Amino acid sequence: MSKEARAYMWLPRKVAALEFANEHGNIVWACRTFSVARSSFYRWKAIYERQGEEGLKHRKPIAKDHPRRVPEQVVERVLELRTKYHLGQQRIVWYLERYHGIRIGQSSVHRILIRNGLRKLPAKAGRRALHTRRYAKRVPGHHIQMDVKVVDFSSGEGSRIRRY
Repeated sequence: MSKEARAYMWLPRKVAALEFANEHGNIVWACRTFSVARSSFYRWKAIYERQGEEGLKHRKPIAKDHPRRVPEQVVERVLELRTKYHLGQQRIVWYLERYHGIRIGQSSVHRILIRNGLRKLPAKAGRRALHTRRYAKRVPGHHIQMDVKVVDFSSGEGSRIRRY
């Protein structure tokens, strides 16, 4: 049974119980006939008076907009990196943190990709579409500075031992 079918399954019963009680003027009898607790009946009645039949439909008990939801701008960037550069989940996380200062989890990227139908990379996509620049200089050690400490020990025989 689908979720929509389950949502509407209780609707005729709720409306029928409310109409039965309204016609006969006896709530206790209506609750016994429809096997409904009186607390549930009064809750249905209050919702029906405020919102009508639409209020009696079954809804998820969660908020529509979660406070920790990933912002739309981040979702757009994730989708752009996936479609344009064919990056995987972990590379998307690294790229967003390094170049945009956006911290997002790999599982969040995974859920965004699944939600938008981009679960798998294209089969013809190369191993790495977004190339990084390699650092190459003619003089080795151009960017490396290393301090060396020389320690002199004297052995028991009077000879000097150097250690770096």
